[in-house]
Amino acid sequence: MSRSVLITGGNRGIGLAIARHLAEAGDRVAVTYRSGEPPEGLLAVRCDITDTDQVDAAFKEVEEQHGPVEVLVANAGITKDQLLMRMSEDDFTTVVDTNLTGAFRVTKRASRGMLRAKKGRVVFISSAVALRGESGQANYAASKAGLVGFARSMARELGSRGITFNVVAPGLTETSMSQALSDEQLENLKTQIPLGRLARPEEIAATVAFLASEQAAYITGAVVPVDGGAGMGH
Repeated sequence: MSRSVLITGGNRGIGLAIARHLAEAGDRVAVTYRSGEPPEGLLAVRCDITDTDQVDAAFKEVEEQHGPVEVLVANAGITKDQLLMRMSEDDFTTVVDTNLTGAFRVTKRASRGMLRAKKGRVVFISSAVALRGESGQANYAASKAGLVGFARSMARELGSRGITFNVVAPGLTETSMSQALSDEQLENLKTQIPLGRLARPEEIAATVAFLASEQAAYITGAVVPVDGGAGMGH
């Protein structure tokens, strides 16, 4: 059955891989993007998830073209890495506002239609860093760890309405972010991963697709690591 799906930050990397995977399975997929080029073959809506009005406008456009959102993947996120003593308050709050509060904004808006339908799937894209920590990423780790508490609270709050909330925690993945690392940095990072390689975006997408499926109807409040064993789920 074709569903209305919305993926935030779905114009590149992991978000785009998820969008392509679900679209190929027959879903009506829309993605939000803040910068860059919109992907071809998908309904792309420009939206800054730190702006509540833009979030509402994006949902209205998706609802008009695809119907109420039945599957939400909160993927949009940013990094502003810096050691604590050099990290400004803006560096911290901007990352939290995008990665955590942004997820709150889109979840709250999506819940309207899901509550009426008495069903829905919400998947948050966190990070292995949220579970194991990382020097220089206190802001990012805090924002991504916050998604776990948020998802589990929502699972308890709205579970009786047939809406599931789960978290996927990817490890280092083959995206533009990892491509910015030097060969030496990559090799050093690989030594910390039991499987000895980076994740492919398609592997993250397959996990999200499962959690959004009927086969996962009895899974909620879960955190699924897709990190090659780097964090072991913690």
